[in-house]
Amino acid sequence: MKPYLLKNEELKELIAKIPGWKIISNHIEREFNFENFIEAFSFMTKIALICEKHNHHPNWENVYSKVIVKLSTHDLGGITSLDQTIATEINQTFGK
Repeated sequence: MKPYLLKNEELKELIAKIPGWKIISNHIEREFNFENFIEAFSFMTKIALICEKHNHHPNWENVYSKVIVKLSTHDLGGITSLDQTIATEINQTFGK
């Protein structure tokens, strides 16, 4: 299925569907915290495989035990169904 921009009503429902994420301007964002760098880096590796599977790659940051993930579909100019799908899979990987 081709990604599509989420409409205002869908955006309002989005946060309930993907706990821990915030809507910030034209992207969704979540911070993940770990015990150490190895756990954070391991998580990033798992996310990389999810994103590669969907051919959709996040903006992200890592400082020691913290990983911040930002998702947006730049080609479509905002938050899409694909961002929602990837956020859901990331949450499942994180276990929350």
